[in-house]
Amino acid sequence: MADLSINFAGIKAPNPFWLASAPPTDKAYNVVRAFEAGWGGVVWKTLGEDPAPVNVSSRYSAHYGKNREVIGFNNIELITDRSLELNLQEITQVKKDWPDRAMIVSLMFPCEEESWKRVLPLVEATGADGIELNFGCPHGMPERGMGAAVGQVPEYVEMITRWCKKYCSLPVIVKLTPNITDVRIPARAALAGGADAVSLINTINSITSIDLDQMVARPIVGTQSTHGGYCGSAVKPIALNMVAEIARDPATQGLPISGIGGIGNWRDAAEFMALGAGSVQVCTAAMLHGFRIVKEMSDGLSRWMDEKGYERISDFSGKAVTNTTDWKYLDMNYQVIAEIDQDKCIRCGRCYIACEDTSHQSISQLIGAEGVRRYEVKAEECVGCNLCQITCPVEQCITMVPQATGKSYMNWTQDPRNPRAVT
Repeated sequence: MADLSINFAGIKAPNPFWLASAPPTDKAYNVVRAFEAGWGGVVWKTLGEDPAPVNVSSRYSAHYGKNREVIGFNNIELITDRSLELNLQEITQVKKDWPDRAMIVSLMFPCEEESWKRVLPLVEATGADGIELNFGCPHGMPERGMGAAVGQVPEYVEMITRWCKKYCSLPVIVKLTPNITDVRIPARAALAGGADAVSLINTINSITSIDLDQMVARPIVGTQSTHGGYCGSAVKPIALNMVAEIARDPATQGLPISGIGGIGNWRDAAEFMALGAGSVQVCTAAMLHGFRIVKEMSDGLSRWMDEKGYERISDFSGKAVTNTTDWKYLDMNYQVIAEIDQDKCIRCGRCYIACEDTSHQSISQLIGAEGVRRYEVKAEECVGCNLCQITCPVEQCITMVPQATGKSYMNWTQDPRNPRAVT
């Protein structure tokens, strides 16, 4: 049986599944229910200075797929609206009652050293296992110079991280904003400031939809709205890319990463881990489906690890990083072409339409005497783009088959067709 326990930047947990700092971790009641369900840790909802912020109503909106499946989730909720004292009391008690679970406390304070100096000892006194610096919240507290207002300025990231390492002995995790051109830059700044780890991604600036009757974006507050933080399954590709960028950057290589963004099942978690994440944080999936999803996540990951022969998460964490590179280093001589399994084909014609209208006209539509359609790939025309495979509704009906070209590896920097090729 696979061992799911982790030691992430010195923080131990029975499994890598943590609840992210968000509404589900705003109070002891929720966190205890999460621990009872089997979560390995939580990041307590972001604490700030008193007086606590005031939230509005309503706060959430969504981007839907078919059958009202929530693809993306948007929120304009701020950090905790409960007092600092009450939160610290509850954190202390929960950690005392659940000593084996990871308790991380998310923090957001102004860019004033005295504020951090005053509060950090209070947080450490709770018995928490670590702190997470919220440098990513995209929509709240700018008047106090916090959230993404900090995360977008590498000098601030490094400065505050240094303060935390100076006034606190707990592991420091820096949560990065995706609302930036190059996520590697703040990650490097966090490391320069002494960060023990980074977590990413925080939410993305977004407006999910417009109420065309009232002519106002959602969520609606009276007659107005504003941009919020976007999360959920839709942001997973963006999150995976940013995790990979940090994991393969020579300047931050080896820096522990807690992966966040669209994780809803064990496979999502495994993908983040394959790109270097040592723990994963979940929010939207728990809000949509409840805390019990962690059972399926843990069981699924454990079964997959057993199948692959991985005894612990560290056995496969980061294994996909070395296979992730810049476009210019890809093999220009590698070639695949599409192949349609006629036994599985349902003759819907989606592959043909997609290829004929928008791609390379490399699929033939053949109509028999009885009007029966058949689709065949024109091997000499196929460029291996795999659009047909993506549009096909039948799994494994269309496969991309590698071709023997007789040519050795050659990347774009070596290609004679490149006017700047290295010869």
